[in-house]
Amino acid sequence: MVGYVETLTDPSYRGQIVCLTYPLIGNYGVPDRNVLDDIGLPTHFESDKIQVAGLIVQEYSGDYSHWNASSSLGAWLKEQGVPAITGVDTRLLTKRIRDKGAMLGRLEVDGAGGELAMQDPNTRNLVDEVSIKAPKVYGAGNPHKVLAVDCGMKNHIVRELVQRGAEVKVVPWDHDLASERDWCVCFLRHASVAVCLCLVCPRVLTWTAVDAHLDVVVCPCCAVLCCAVLCCALLRYDGLFISNGPGDPAKCEKLVMNLRGELQVPDADVKPVFGICMGNLITGLAAGAPSGKLKFGNRGHNQPVIDERTNQAYVTSQNHGFAIDASKLSSEWEPLFTNCNDSTNEGIMHTTRPYFTAQFHPEATGGPEDTRFLFDTFMDMIKTGHQGRVPSGPSAVSHRPNVSKVLVLGSGGLSIGQAGEFDYSGSQAVKALKEEGVKTVLVNPNIASVQTNEMDHRSEHQADTVYFMPVTADFITEIIKREKPDGILCSMGGQTALNVGVELYQRGVFEEHGVQVLGTPIDVVMATEDRDLFSEKLHEINEKLAASVAVSTVDEAVRAAQRPDIGFPCMVRSAYALGGLGSGICKDEAALRAMAKQSLTLSPQILVEKSMLGWKEVEYEVVRDAANNCVTVCNMENFDALGVHTGESVVIAPSQTLSDKEYHMLRTTGCV
Repeated sequence: MVGYVETLTDPSYRGQIVCLTYPLIGNYGVPDRNVLDDIGLPTHFESDKIQVAGLIVQEYSGDYSHWNASSSLGAWLKEQGVPAITGVDTRLLTKRIRDKGAMLGRLEVDGAGGELAMQDPNTRNLVDEVSIKAPKVYGAGNPHKVLAVDCGMKNHIVRELVQRGAEVKVVPWDHDLASERDWCVCFLRHASVAVCLCLVCPRVLTWTAVDAHLDVVVCPCCAVLCCAVLCCALLRYDGLFISNGPGDPAKCEKLVMNLRGELQVPDADVKPVFGICMGNLITGLAAGAPSGKLKFGNRGHNQPVIDERTNQAYVTSQNHGFAIDASKLSSEWEPLFTNCNDSTNEGIMHTTRPYFTAQFHPEATGGPEDTRFLFDTFMDMIKTGHQGRVPSGPSAVSHRPNVSKVLVLGSGGLSIGQAGEFDYSGSQAVKALKEEGVKTVLVNPNIASVQTNEMDHRSEHQADTVYFMPVTADFITEIIKREKPDGILCSMGGQTALNVGVELYQRGVFEEHGVQVLGTPIDVVMATEDRDLFSEKLHEINEKLAASVAVSTVDEAVRAAQRPDIGFPCMVRSAYALGGLGSGICKDEAALRAMAKQSLTLSPQILVEKSMLGWKEVEYEVVRDAANNCVTVCNMENFDALGVHTGESVVIAPSQTLSDKEYHMLRTTGCV
């Protein structure tokens, strides 16, 4: 659905016919091909042309809608002479591939005549086809020098490195890596000082002798002990990067040999090494492990992997048909990442040196941004001169609550802010707790809800005890005294349950009776419900938001609206309110006074903020577990622009007119 612009220009797809399984493709068109970024790369593309051999979609959208589009997808494909077909049952095609494995294919035109021979792209050296032909430097003048071997490197990889302070020298895949050293010859005749003359550049270095009676000196640049007449290498780079690329890694034997030499340098010459996709395969071969063709391969935007050191899960973007056999690695290497679906290797690392790889794409286009921190890891090792084992990333910390009886605050009356989704989520919560052997007590005054309609005990997932009582602080306090639960769920009953949870927390009821709040902590609920506090929290994590002021009187609301960064029309939002009750857009002071007066009867606090009237409205549904794993369940795009209440607008799920960059930027924001 998204990412087709990035996918089609990704050199890793060279020689492949790509089948996009989402039923509708082309919605957001294609941006301008001529726009370059500040380092001279095409802003919206991963290379300078479409790399795929062909494209297959079920349904093509000739009518596109996006502020940044300059043409349709079809016009772009035609412009570059790449064949594409629509009207294909992509689900059936996917089933065939899942049954038979990845297979050769071709696109035929009716009436073309003749028999076309199948071509196997893996018999070609695809890396040689897409690699740069001469070295090129990006981010010239940046303080940290990265030598990047281009096996089909995506433009965004270069951007990620340059943005982190690297001067990136991109070299062809078969570049002689040993040539990136200044070779020196040392002369010593039993003196206390040795003179080192560089044979590559006109540089003379003075070395200090370790012992005046021995032909031994120590190099001030690399701290290596050298004999009297000896060659010494001074590296021209601070870190080595091996990029992504297409095809069979065994075709890159020259690169494997070159990299093996760099991995086996003396300890004093060690520099950080990072490989992505093909870079993982090449590094694995250089480390002595064999590679092999996968029956299916791993392709797509949502491939889960596990960090073997921390047990943290990541959702990744991938496109590869080969894998290394990590079980054949020498004792100096170990697996770093593993695919959760087929248990194939997704990355390796050296046990004592700063060498590591990832089979997936942390550069985030097209696909999730979950693993961008790997670029930080690489650059931090370069900046600090790190020469030891690769430091661990974020850890998966999960503290499983020890509870035996849980009070579930139910959905109550169905209305905006606590509608049918809370009835469903509450019933699923009861089911999950029962499956874990936890006793449940449900409080729900609505006898017509799903949570309470199994009173004849036919359902094994029904709550052990049900109270048809109002969800208020006083009633819940009495139920806690009677049932003595050691846990409570406040986040499954909508706004009413949240408000009651906050009140009980502030009264000290939970602490007094030893009740543990499960799910979203109360202090987080308070931070999201208090409009002013929520705004402060967003500022702390550098999230952009409209200018706003929290007020508690009508006059304060008017003064806030008169600020130059807010003005009229302005937006009024009530805190602790059901489904936006008491919120709306005010065109002038009279409307603001009327709205503020009404809102302050419902809530002690309102937020006056700059109006976003007319902006696109997009919603994301995100689930986060105790180990900080986040899953975007779905996202929705409102047919109407901001200004029409969501409950009265047509909502389309998933979003239809977002680019890959926008889609995953919002996904990342939702998971911060």
